[in-house]
Amino acid sequence: MSTAKKGKISTRTQARLEARAKIIKALAHPSRLFIVEELSKGARCVNELTEMIGVDVSTVSRHLSVLKAAGIVQDNKHGTQIYYILRIPCILNFFDCIESVLVANAQAHMKLLKTRRA
Repeated sequence: MSTAKKGKISTRTQARLEARAKIIKALAHPSRLFIVEELSKGARCVNELTEMIGVDVSTVSRHLSVLKAAGIVQDNKHGTQIYYILRIPCILNFFDCIESVLVANAQAHMKLLKTRRA
């Protein structure tokens, strides 16, 4: 059994959960998810990402800033360009898990529809 008192989260656990939430919140936007997927294929500069996403440079820069603050991406300067890469590529395992949840949800939904029709 846990050494923590029943019904109360320890300060250490609370800090760990808040740190996790910060990372999940950083990913909680479709454009940022797209950026992470693109960076899984290789380094990209802001201009490339801007063209791919179809928004202005300042918006992409803001998204990258959020991802960088969460420790998901890092930047490398090459001449006048700044390229972004995934700092921790295993974040993609989280994406795989999310896909599994989506598939399970779709299967449950289909099963429910079939039972209602019967």
